[in-house]
Amino acid sequence: MDGCKEAATPISTSCNLFLDEKGTAADNSKFIGIIRSLLYLTVSRPDIMFVVCLCARFQANPKESYMKVVKRILKYIRGTINVGLWYPKGVSLSLIGYSDSDYARCILDRKSISCCTQILWMKQQLKDYGIELNKILLRCDNASAINLTKNPILHSRTKHIETKHHFLRDHVQKNNCVVEFIEKNKQLADIFTKPLPKKRYNQLRIELGIINESYLN
Repeated sequence: MDGCKEAATPISTSCNLFLDEKGTAADNSKFIGIIRSLLYLTVSRPDIMFVVCLCARFQANPKESYMKVVKRILKYIRGTINVGLWYPKGVSLSLIGYSDSDYARCILDRKSISCCTQILWMKQQLKDYGIELNKILLRCDNASAINLTKNPILHSRTKHIETKHHFLRDHVQKNNCVVEFIEKNKQLADIFTKPLPKKRYNQLRIELGIINESYLN
């Protein structure tokens, strides 16, 4: 890919991957090999997580249309070869979760519950490593989802979740986590859930601490 034209983002905002049964078959071993390498790379390059996991769904029957998307990821990496996670010295460790309540059009309270379970799992993982964290901050861009953690009143859209789980609210009351509103333009979860235009993508990438090493010199 040394001579390729670099891509500004790993996936186009107009890209809409779907099951392409009639498409031209791609080299299966090559496709899977690239996907596995990219999945390994996401450890230090979480900015490509969304599109890599999206393409990974089609490993059983890869098509040239999917390979085209994968090649764009490689073009993006080629243009951002010096980009990676930055961990500055002297900064205390904190765990902050971001929940996109509109992701995949999920019912907003169900999505928030899912996010809560993940941050509690990470909290326990850090505890196993000897790192104790108290109340975890969960930032959500939907005021209704936040109200569910404070208001015990049930209604038709949330009854099936509330009566069965009471999960998120319980952990807020136990001070295991606190839910805080965040404006949509500051929602870091967007980079992991949807294709974004260049300006928005670069903004979130920097806020996640994924920067070019040239900025540090």
